This record gives sequence, C-alpha cells and structure tokens, in this order.
Amino acid sequence: MAVLKNDHKEGPVAKAIESQTSKLPSDLFLWAALGSMAVSASLKVMGRNHTALFVGQWAPSFLLLGIYNKLVKQDGHDAEGGNRIDDPMS
Repeated sequence: MAVLKNDHKEGPVAKAIESQTSKLPSDLFLWAALGSMAVSASLKVMGRNHTALFVGQWAPSFLLLGIYNKLVKQDGHDAEGGNRIDDPMS
C-alpha cells in the first residue's frame, strides 16, 4: 500500500539541482572523499598541519553529497510515482 505525500512539493531550484546532480555517478563522491583524505595525509606529512585539517574536513561533505545524490536518483522529483512513497507498515 502507498501513502500520498501531499504536504511537500519541490520548488524550481530543488528540481534544477536534482536534475543536474542525478547525472553524476554515485562513486564520484566516494572517490572525492578518499582523495581529500589522501591529500590531507600528504599535507600532514609535509608539515602543513592547518591546510591538512582544512582539506581533511572535506571528506564528510563529499560523503553527504553522495548520499544526497543517491536519494535524488531513487526518490527525486523525477522518480516514478512522483508524490507517492511505500508504506513499510502495510
């Protein structure tokens, strides 16, 4: 059984962002996170501690963007069914 979600509609900005981000491969964000950790470790070894911390803090952001990308692909405004979600309780 499905439940209707009538309480929320995406705005034009969210639709535009979703249409662009859904074109990116999901593993791009994982590689970006791993790359930022590798660059951070290299900077740390070179003694550039503040820059290493700055670059190392990018990894969680890349991973969250990857989660957003995956959600957009699965449940975005262009998902089949549009405004319906599956009700796990039924």
